[in-house]
Amino acid sequence: MPTPLVLTEGGPSQVVALTGTEYRALNDLGIATATPTLDDGLFDVVAARKVGAVAVGDRQIVVRPKITDLNRLLFMLGYARNPQIWRDEPIRVDPSDELLPAVAEAFARLAGRAVEQGLLQGYRTMTDALSVLRGRVLAGEQMSRHYGLPLPISVQYDDFTVDIAENQLLAMAALRLLTVPRISAPARQLLQRLRRTLLEVSVPPRGAPTPRWQPSRLNARYHAALRLAEIVLAAESFEHRIGEVAVTGYMFDMWKIFEDFVTIALSESLNRIGWQCQLQAPLHLDEQRRIGMQPDLLCRHGDSRVAVVDAKYKAERPEGFPNADLYQMLAYCTVLGLPEGHLIYAKGNEEGRVHTVQGAGVTIHCRALDLGLDPTALLRQVDRLAVRVAKTGAADGEE
Repeated sequence: MPTPLVLTEGGPSQVVALTGTEYRALNDLGIATATPTLDDGLFDVVAARKVGAVAVGDRQIVVRPKITDLNRLLFMLGYARNPQIWRDEPIRVDPSDELLPAVAEAFARLAGRAVEQGLLQGYRTMTDALSVLRGRVLAGEQMSRHYGLPLPISVQYDDFTVDIAENQLLAMAALRLLTVPRISAPARQLLQRLRRTLLEVSVPPRGAPTPRWQPSRLNARYHAALRLAEIVLAAESFEHRIGEVAVTGYMFDMWKIFEDFVTIALSESLNRIGWQCQLQAPLHLDEQRRIGMQPDLLCRHGDSRVAVVDAKYKAERPEGFPNADLYQMLAYCTVLGLPEGHLIYAKGNEEGRVHTVQGAGVTIHCRALDLGLDPTALLRQVDRLAVRVAKTGAADGEE
């Protein structure tokens, strides 16, 4: 079996031997970038902005996150989906070099504890054609599909069953995680046991909407496992073939994790000090409204004060913040008539800068979030950023 290729997000490239199929798979999936070298069969491979694990035939490729504390990464993942859960029920994983096996370990433990008292049951509305009367008769369907014949009877009834959204989410997450390479043997055994426990639970087909659930007193023991299941299912999972070689994998987009966290956490902080924020507000660059724009966060305080924020996750780059981000923020400020705009990055080579645009009367603040902080300190840093954003100048015009 080929030696696994292990890369670190934002880390140095490696020169490795790849087959043509492996080369195409890496570039097509976007988990890493492979560039041919002058030596035949050798490629310069560097991690992209995704983390996860890919199996191309027998070859495993793993990209580790540059955030080495996986509990912190799980905090960011969960906070963007439901901010309160990580304050009430912090998830803890053992130190690990790889994200997905650690997620699998945590989920296997949480889900195992959730179902050890028996599977949760609930009422589910069923529609069926039966030989006996149950529930209420669907008269219209009986006439159109069965032509008024007495049997079978088209009925609708409420069934008390284990085949409910909560159990479906656990089953879906367990199946996803069982495809992840390099999971420890104990975690794989726990996941397989969980799947056997959930054998009577249906799994929606690929592409179907994810089952929805609502927290309640009745499903309280499932809460932690369900929230981690939602994170597992939010990752990109795939299975296809390149030629005759099977390619499977499981990936998280780090830029989306960061940008979702920033927009949710910052909007919460600004809301607490009297601002109202809109995510991905639709704007137009031109008066003909042909060129659309969507800043990550557009916030208002009363009728006169407006602030615009964009979050940009970047790997370590010696040249610092890219110019394209500044052009984009300048366009937002110009359309909104704002004297200031705010770009927020993951802390990298630069602590932050202020750019004053010549002849435009626009100042762009580039600020960095330190993802190495523990969750409480990270949220305090977001609160300080919110105070700075709130000091933005009053808008001279409307969008």
